[in-house]
Amino acid sequence: MALIVVTGRGGAGKTTTTANLSSVLASKEYRVLAIDGDLYLPNLGFHFSLDNVKYTVHSLLKDPDLDPEWAIYKHGPTGVYVMPGSSQLYDVLGISPRRLVDLIERVKYKFGVIFIDSPTGIPFDTLPTFELAGYQIIVVEIERSPIYSFETMVKNEIEKLKAIGERYKLDIGVVLNKVREAEDVVEKLIETIEEDLNVPVLGWIPFDNTVPESINAGIPIVRYAPKTDAALAFKETGDILEEWIFG
Repeated sequence: MALIVVTGRGGAGKTTTTANLSSVLASKEYRVLAIDGDLYLPNLGFHFSLDNVKYTVHSLLKDPDLDPEWAIYKHGPTGVYVMPGSSQLYDVLGISPRRLVDLIERVKYKFGVIFIDSPTGIPFDTLPTFELAGYQIIVVEIERSPIYSFETMVKNEIEKLKAIGERYKLDIGVVLNKVREAEDVVEKLIETIEEDLNVPVLGWIPFDNTVPESINAGIPIVRYAPKTDAALAFKETGDILEEWIFG
């Protein structure tokens, strides 16, 4: 089962969400693969200390004859299998996002769950992979969103991304990230999304200063600092995600 993780704005924590939710499912004994689909600004490898490896998703896109297994690395602390991207400019040039579909087709039978970390905004890099996916997770950052303009932000951000998922008949869910507001305010925001847009909110993650530390350490926070507020929220969201996907 493939899930595509998207967001409308940079810095929302999309890749952090991908890393942590994949880690939660891996802890439940699912065989999980996380793929960096942000082909021009890949960051997923940093979250798993895999930013300096020989083979990457870019290697496979440039040379289809390569064995995909060469670019898949198991992250020891979490058990997540990761296919990182390359941050080298010469690796980014001349690649075809369309080949991502062929790549996923070659590896999907080996994994129970595949997370595809998409670029910010309209996910042109990963758009072809929407044909293979079953689920879309939209990550929305609350920290920088004035409450009075939240409904406008929802229309400008969530609705556009939701429309893409609907076009491919995906099940769509939302994760609210970097939340600094009071819980009663958050509940109102959740109600707005679920009732006005008819999209379930899978969970909300509080702003937590330990998250940057975990990224620098290359270990998702659910494993790096499992008792922090953000880690507990990611775990709860992962539980809901598991129920959402597998029933």
